Amino acid sequence: MDSRQARQSYWARNFVGWPRWSSFQPNVAHRTLAQWEEMGKLSCLVTQNVDQLHYKAGSRNVVELHGTNSAVTCMSCSFTQPRLQLQRVLEQLNPSMVTRTDIIRPDGDVELTKEEVSNFQVPDCPKCGAGILKPNVVFFGDNVPLDRVTTVKREVGKSDAMLVVGSSLFVFSGYRFITQAKDLGIPIAVVNIGQTRADKLVDLKVEAKAGDVLPRISL
Repeated sequence: MDSRQARQSYWARNFVGWPRWSSFQPNVAHRTLAQWEEMGKLSCLVTQNVDQLHYKAGSRNVVELHGTNSAVTCMSCSFTQPRLQLQRVLEQLNPSMVTRTDIIRPDGDVELTKEEVSNFQVPDCPKCGAGILKPNVVFFGDNVPLDRVTTVKREVGKSDAMLVVGSSLFVFSGYRFITQAKDLGIPIAVVNIGQTRADKLVDLKVEAKAGDVLPRISL
């Protein structure tokens, strides 16, 4: 984030893709997990995703391990603002940059010309006036904030079972809680297509789509 050019490239593509990305809605798996929480069957939901779809589905006790793209934080003064608020500022600074969804690739990235990127205006922090803004997410190579790790470990310690949904667990930030549950003798089940890092540790694995399995479970 120290490079001005890198920030221009990131925020220009993020600006164009934001309307489509922020319009995504939860699927049946998200909604089922929210229903389980409402029924008192699910005490805490930990997600590595940054899309807030669990909140949109109605879940409330959610730990966003890697943060959320729906908020933006100043790297100098830690002031945080909604991503939508920044979108309005970016629109004012870049009136010629049309937010078109037809240039978004299937992986969510956006193709922009060098001229579009170099002309893109990125604001500084509106509070301190000089700080660099970044999405409130944990980038690759960064550490998950200690308070989040502590919260999840506490929730795992209070659980009588753990269910992993749609994760390969190859990233250590999530895998560590599997090993904690195993050490505590907590039963672990996984619903995931393909190999996971915890295959030899779990008590039950179902290789299927979460949306096909979760609604069929009676609790």
